[in-house]
Amino acid sequence: MPTIENSAEIPGLIVVTPDVFEDHRGQYVETWNARDWDLRDETGEPLRFVEDDLSCSSAGVLRGLHGDDRTWKLIHCVAGRIRFVVVDMRRSSPAFRHWQAFELDDRSRQQVLVPAGCANGHYAHTDCIFGYKQSAYYQGQGAQFTLRWNDPSLDIPWPTDAPVLSDRDAAAPDLPPVGGGVP
Repeated sequence: MPTIENSAEIPGLIVVTPDVFEDHRGQYVETWNARDWDLRDETGEPLRFVEDDLSCSSAGVLRGLHGDDRTWKLIHCVAGRIRFVVVDMRRSSPAFRHWQAFELDDRSRQQVLVPAGCANGHYAHTDCIFGYKQSAYYQGQGAQFTLRWNDPSLDIPWPTDAPVLSDRDAAAPDLPPVGGGVP
């Protein structure tokens, strides 16, 4: 059975450390089990994942920060090593605009459950494969909000000042002052 821990920093964020069985042949890891992993949304309902996605990145790529108000995501690093960051953008949260960072890799197999309303992004330390289950079907970039990866009001320490970015991420605006509109 995995270890499932609630974050002390962001309400609803959960860190899952699965059992890793390793021998001379390699590893075996159970990455999801609906019966044994008791993951629930903010109303207490069990999460139901409807989509499973992979993102492959070369070393030096930074993807995000992206989020929406309806999708929970169970994130893990399938191959390689990433710095993974979650930013709480839920206005009703006591952690509004707070962030938490994780180093995820293909050895520890740690996973992070990201609540709806939070943005997430990752920096590829190495060539990597980033896997995630989603509680809602992807509806395109228009249904998401995008935060600037190096927004000075968030002050997230990334491992580089010059990552490889998509046009979308390079053009993301700074957050408005607290009390302003959420992008």
